[in-house]
Amino acid sequence: MRLSTFFLPVLKETPAEAQIASHRLMLRAGMIRQEGAGIYAWLPLGHRVLKKIEQIVREEQNRAGAVEMLMPTIQPADLWRESGRYDAYGKEMLRITDRSDREMLYGPTNEEMITEIFRAGAKSYKDLPKMMYHIQWKFRDEVRPRFGVMRGREFLMKDNYSFDIDEEAGRKSYNKMFIAYLRTFERMGLKSIPMRADTGPIGGDLSHEFIVLADTGESAVFCDKRIVELPVPPKDVDFDGDLQTTVDQFTTYYAATDEKHDENEFEDAVEDGNRVSARGIEVGHIFFFGTKYSDAMNAVVATPDGKEVPVQMGSYGVGVSRLVGAIIEAFHDGDGCKWPMAVAPFHVGLINLKVGDAEVDAACEKLYQSLSDAGVDVLYDNTPARGGEKFARMDLIGLPYQIVIGPRGLKDGKAEVKRRSDGEREEIALDQVSDHVAKLVQDALAYN
Repeated sequence: MRLSTFFLPVLKETPAEAQIASHRLMLRAGMIRQEGAGIYAWLPLGHRVLKKIEQIVREEQNRAGAVEMLMPTIQPADLWRESGRYDAYGKEMLRITDRSDREMLYGPTNEEMITEIFRAGAKSYKDLPKMMYHIQWKFRDEVRPRFGVMRGREFLMKDNYSFDIDEEAGRKSYNKMFIAYLRTFERMGLKSIPMRADTGPIGGDLSHEFIVLADTGESAVFCDKRIVELPVPPKDVDFDGDLQTTVDQFTTYYAATDEKHDENEFEDAVEDGNRVSARGIEVGHIFFFGTKYSDAMNAVVATPDGKEVPVQMGSYGVGVSRLVGAIIEAFHDGDGCKWPMAVAPFHVGLINLKVGDAEVDAACEKLYQSLSDAGVDVLYDNTPARGGEKFARMDLIGLPYQIVIGPRGLKDGKAEVKRRSDGEREEIALDQVSDHVAKLVQDALAYN
């Protein structure tokens, strides 16, 4: 992509309303624009990151055996009355009346709707197990939307729902999502910690939040540091095998949010040198709530002996848009973002230091085409801006690698390659740059 045709409205000054790093940098880097309280337009750069994250989430859900679908954002209030949650949910639910005076709502979550869909299409134990998910925009009317996309009113979320014949099978589905979540966040460069958590308005008695440690996190977290060192299951993990042993490794150690934290238990269970007390950002939440919704909404299936039983259900959410902010909180410095390769809007920023110089233009065009042919996403800065402005802009948007070509280096047949994560620079022969950088990108993406 040539920067001259891209839309990248970067800001030199930090907006006064931005309180945390991710909000400041997303506004300054031209990733988002606020259109209302807690409501943001996703501009081209931010949208590219959002789609990269969404695709990783999708791939790991599919790998675990879930099937993608899409439910509407507007839901009938009667569904929520069936479950008993319509009046109990609170003011965060945006309630709507249509022109026929039907009561509707902008869905904050989808347990009721998926239960209605399942009960209409599945009647027998032979239809189980099932896991169905969608990635959809949601709305919760937060009383104090803040921190940009970290706590907005409109947000993109992945919801997965599992349906099983009995509790044992339901817990197997829960374990699949537990493992899938560890892999999902690892692929994005994040180390997530599964922590015991409250189930809140979703319900049930088994729940884990997946937390990324960050000073700006809204939750206080307490854990044994050894849980952070555990290896994440590989991509060829057998999701049809026994996952309980792997899950047990992560749940053996103490790890809890402030809602579930017990100071006495923490001190008894974790020796002093291994105790971690910090702040964290929730990026995913999984629940097993059994028959809470299937009982209320009569979602039953026939067993082999002809008896009807309510299905066992679980719910599994990932905050896709929130993850953009969480990743920036984990990877940034005073100059801007520092994107992990898997979620970077572009893999490489190519900087032409003298636009209009025939030799420099030709070298940049050749390299741009070569990298693009190798499958590398390149943002080519072919604008007439001064070098200092180009360097600052590239650091701000935080692409993993920068390639700089100018008259001086070209005279020696070289280009400068800078790694954004640590600022390391090296000069590479111009005829070797494409292969060299393409390999760096491919190696960084190899985990996928």
